[in-house]
This record gives sequence, structure tokens and C-alpha cells, in this order.
Amino acid sequence: MKFTSVAALSLLASTLPVHASTHGATSAAPVVTLDSGRVEGVRLASGLQAWLGIPYAAPPVRDLRWKDPQPVASWRGTYHADRFGPQCTQPQRNVMVNQYSGAEITSEDCLYLNVWARPGLKKAPVIVYIHGGAFYIGSSSMPLYGGEGVAREGAVFVNFNYRLGALGFMALPELSAESPHKTSGNYAFLDQIAALKWVKRNIARFGGDPDNVTIVGQSAGSMSVQTLQASPLTQGLFHRVVGMSGAAAGGPSVSLPLADAEQEGLKLQTVLRAKSLADLRAMPADRIVVPRTPDAPKIGPITDGYVLNESVEQRFARGAHRNVPTLLGFAHDESFGGLGPVKGLADYQAKVVARYGGDASRFLALYPAGTDEQARDQARAADRDSTIAASMGQWADAVTAHGHAKVYSYEFARPHSYAAGVKFSDLDPATAGAYHTSEVPFWLGTLDSFNRYRTTRAWTPADVAFSKMMTRSLVAFARSGSPETSDLHWKAYDPKAPMLLRLGATAQTEPWPDRSKFEFFRKENAPKPTGGALQ
Repeated sequence: MKFTSVAALSLLASTLPVHASTHGATSAAPVVTLDSGRVEGVRLASGLQAWLGIPYAAPPVRDLRWKDPQPVASWRGTYHADRFGPQCTQPQRNVMVNQYSGAEITSEDCLYLNVWARPGLKKAPVIVYIHGGAFYIGSSSMPLYGGEGVAREGAVFVNFNYRLGALGFMALPELSAESPHKTSGNYAFLDQIAALKWVKRNIARFGGDPDNVTIVGQSAGSMSVQTLQASPLTQGLFHRVVGMSGAAAGGPSVSLPLADAEQEGLKLQTVLRAKSLADLRAMPADRIVVPRTPDAPKIGPITDGYVLNESVEQRFARGAHRNVPTLLGFAHDESFGGLGPVKGLADYQAKVVARYGGDASRFLALYPAGTDEQARDQARAADRDSTIAASMGQWADAVTAHGHAKVYSYEFARPHSYAAGVKFSDLDPATAGAYHTSEVPFWLGTLDSFNRYRTTRAWTPADVAFSKMMTRSLVAFARSGSPETSDLHWKAYDPKAPMLLRLGATAQTEPWPDRSKFEFFRKENAPKPTGGALQ
């Protein structure tokens, strides 16, 4: 149980969100009673309320490592939800990365969630955000994923941590044998389902409507959203879905069958020099790391027979998914693999021939270029279309093929406004464009998160206004199943003539990329099972 003391104030000040009180419990602090006990949050300077670091499951440590999340123990007294819980065990980031989020407190004891809400709400729409990070990094405490901007527009916002890397996905024959489901792996998805069950039981106490929950995710979080939409375990836990730049079906990564995943787990056990599951459970959590090398064990999402009793593609193909309103999209300049960066026209043509051989002429007909600049643009477009855009289009087609739920789609094409001379270790502002993850701060209203530790953005009034329009559209979708607002006008997705809303300098309705491009990549560049994920 967390208590605020004088000795803890310096730590508390470093972990609270901007504007949060550092004086612990006060007469103004919001209090609710959960099914596990009384919890006290913080009142923000904006007038909003936040409850940070609420446990939604028992710590997955010792004998609970690689087991289904267990119920959190009830407590007596008041739990002070005034700071974020630790992020799940993961590699640390350097201070020069684009999305640096301050000092990182990491622990295997990490199954915590956060809630933001306006006072006095009743039956408000609920938005549950699932963070990205390639299923091996990321956390709900990153300022990028904060909920104040969404809560300001009248929704209750929830985000949470879930187990990552080998702790979140490793399968082993020994683990399957001890499981009541006779499966293993997918602990990350079981954590996500546990968090959604917590929302179902408790969110009304914060003014949210448990019968109007929207799950939202970006990248690996979006892959999670599609997995949850397909899973037989999620009946009644959500009512709308939003996927941003990541699909579990048809994307650059696909899930492994359980038997294959168990063999990959045995490979990791060998890499870690452990003789048994008991040895693995005795290891410090920070030693259980999957090497980031091409020949490393493939540890990731699994068609395990429980969370997924068949592949995501199969579940959607026979209409067994959650048939709910769906909002999907991608960013204009994101890409994974493919041709990669090209220097100019000659380099572009050479790389196309090397990769596609006899089909190079067809590729160049789909992505023609006559200048160096056109070649660079077309290479990036092809890399985006062959991975993210094609898989998001496949998701949209699969939803509309079965049932009556409407689909809305977007392309985010608005580059960030950078501070003069700013440098990053993982991004070049001059060429980044609308990069992977660049849409998230606009949807969530977290533009200021990029300037919290050093000034990296010079947001314009137009950026701020555009973000507010996107946030309101997201909340409108959560409220009604349609993202239509007075500022942003959407057309429902029609697979015969697919249109999307292009969110760039302005918002305009435009066609999706030519479907013949998607078909080319599905035939020529079908993804192989890797068990990896997107960031």
C-alpha cells in the first residue's frame, strides 16, 4: 500500500504528472471505493482528477511469473493513488531519443493502471489506451500517453502496464503442462484482459459507463487491440475499437503456433543457461532478455489455443471477432523493412530489381519515379504500403465483410513542428515526416509531452487547434461509434471504393492507396512468422 510521507516527497515530485499536487492526501483529493478497497487520487491544476498507480492484478513475481494474472489482494485503509507504478521490466532509453520520458523506474511488479476524469461525470464514455513499444518497451506512465487531454473532453481515460518481452510472451512445454488451459505465452494479452475486467467492475465509480468502453492502441498496442477484438475471452469487455498503425493480421509480424513458440522458448532457456522452469523463475527479472539479433529466439504473440484458439485471420474470416464500430489508420511516412532509404533514382531502381527480380517492372509501374526526389518518395510510400497500410486495409476489409459495424479510416500526414537545431539519436527532423507514432500526441492531446524534459517542439497555434479537433473526434467516436464532429467530417469505409480522412495541413477526404499495390505485396512479399512486433 502506498502512503505519502515527508521522506517520499522528493521521489513523488519526480514521478507525478505536471500540475499534480505533491502533498499527498488533502481535503480536495478525490476518493472512490473500488472492489478491492478505498483509493485516493490527486486533483490537477486543470480541475481534472487522476488516480495513478492503482493495482489491477497481483504482482506477477516469484511463483506467479509466467502465470495468468491473479486477483489483487484487497486492502484496509486508503490506498494513495498519487504516483505512477513502475514500468514493466524492459531496456532503458537514452536521454537523446525522441520520446524520452524521464528517469525510468522499472520492476517486475508492474501491473498498475491510471485513470483520469472530470469531476461529477455519470455514464461517460470510457477510453482505454494500450501503449505500443514492440511488446518489449513502453509504459502507461510515459507523458505521451497521458489522459488529461482526453478527460478534458468528457471521457474517462484509462491506461495501464502489461508484461513485456519474454516475461510477457515466453512459451515452454513446462509452462503449458502446469497451466489449467494447457497453454503458455500471451501473458501480456491476459494482463490486458484483466485490466479490461477491472474497468468493467470499477469504472462506474469514476463516472464512466462500463457498457460504453472503447479500446485504443498504437503500433504494438494496435496489434493488441485487433487481438482482443478476435479473442474469444473478451465478450462484453469493450464496445468500440481504435487501431493506429499496427495489425495482428497481415502485418510485418504474425503470431506463432503454440508448438513452435514452445520450441522458441526452449531456445531462450538455452541462451539464458537455465536448466528448467524453476531456474528461470529464480533468475532476476532483468536477466531474462531476448537478444536483439536476427538469429535470436522468436518471442512474441502466439496462437495459443486459449487467448487465440485460432489465428486472428481465421477469427475475422469466419466472423468470430467482436463486431463493433472500428476506427483505423496509419501515418504517411512510416515504414518497416522493404527497400529502406534510397539515395536517388539509380539506387531506387537497383534496389527494386534486387528485391523483386522479374516483378521489378510491375513494381515500378505501381511506384514510378523519374527523379531522385520522386524515387525517395516512392520508396517510402512502397515501404509503408507493403507493411502498415496494407495490413490496416486488410483489417478494415475483414470488419466490413462480416456484420454491420461501421469502419472509419484515416491517414495522418502532419509532420511535427520542431524546435530550431534540435537533435535526436533515433530521428532526423528534416526527413522524419509523419513518422510512426507521430499521430499519438495529436489524438490524445499530449503535444506538451515532448517539451517536458527539454524543448524539442515548437508547436504552432494551428498544431494545438488541430490536436483539439482530433481529440474531440476520438471522444465523439467513443461516445457514439461515429467520429463525426463539427470540425472533422468522416465517410464510412466502403471496401468497393475505400476513402479515408487525410489529417495533414488540413483534413480532407481522399482515396486509400490503390488496392492493386496491396495485392502486389501480398503475393510478392507475404510476411513470414517472426513473433516480433512494432514499436
